Amino acid sequence: MPFNVIQYEDLPQDLEQRLQEQCNVTRVESLDPGQGNQFRAALAEAEGMIGVSQDVGPGLLDLAPKLRVASTISVGYDHFDVAEMTKRRIMLMHTPDVLTETTADMVFTLILCAARRAPELHGMVKSGGWTSTIGAEHFGSDVHGKKLGIIGMGRIGSAVARRARHGFNMEILYHNRTVNREAEALFDARLCSLDELLSESDFVCLMLPLTDQTKKMIGPAEFDKMKPEAYLINGGRGPVVDEQALVLALQEGKIRGAGLDVYEQEPLPADSPLLTLANVVTLPHIGSATHETRYAMAACALENLLGALSQRSTRNCVNPEVV
Repeated sequence: MPFNVIQYEDLPQDLEQRLQEQCNVTRVESLDPGQGNQFRAALAEAEGMIGVSQDVGPGLLDLAPKLRVASTISVGYDHFDVAEMTKRRIMLMHTPDVLTETTADMVFTLILCAARRAPELHGMVKSGGWTSTIGAEHFGSDVHGKKLGIIGMGRIGSAVARRARHGFNMEILYHNRTVNREAEALFDARLCSLDELLSESDFVCLMLPLTDQTKKMIGPAEFDKMKPEAYLINGGRGPVVDEQALVLALQEGKIRGAGLDVYEQEPLPADSPLLTLANVVTLPHIGSATHETRYAMAACALENLLGALSQRSTRNCVNPEVV
């Protein structure tokens, strides 16, 4: 018997066809139970679901008593109540490996663009403001040979460290819950306290998931410890940073600049003070946003879903204790 699946995100055509060949698929735009009886009826029979960026909590799970697998097309799983899913023995699958290198590329793009003021100076040229040889008021900062402090030395943090050490001869500091022996061996990375990393680093790079422990981990006290010539780079999760404190640190010259791909509220509101600051590079959460990687993520999520439903594979399971 085919599995009953709720699909709430578009898939590439070939992957969509594969899903439909192996499952009874109900395609919806939203997981809002209020959208009608047809959706609630499909949810009542659903054994699996696949999609991204929509909340899955107790209210929805109450309507899906047969659900066994939820597969998100992302590495992050902030939108899921993992504890509740684990209690109900529902596997949550994600895509941790396929976006590592692409996201590391984006993080290093932020480092380079923030340090060399690329977006700001690009805008100056485009607007006709480049009328003579530039002076010190437009100078940026070197990246090569500087100290990079990585908070969160996981897969992506390690990929950033590899680029920094072997491509730009940077000294690598890191702060992590556990010792990363591989990073220490490959990149001469040095484990240190958060205070030490903040006070020594020329670039502070955040590669953290959002948890109760990491929410607003970087706030006024942490900015006070950073060097005035340092840059904050956030390629992890926006709420890890106290955004109001970041704005004040940038305005008051406590740090030189920032490169951001994530924010407390997304999309970034049009009235955000971050948009008024020339020393901030703002990207629209594009960490994995390449054609190749987004296809690979969708393929991985589909394989995760089908493998878990058929009990062939539970690789990439967030809550393996369910298995």
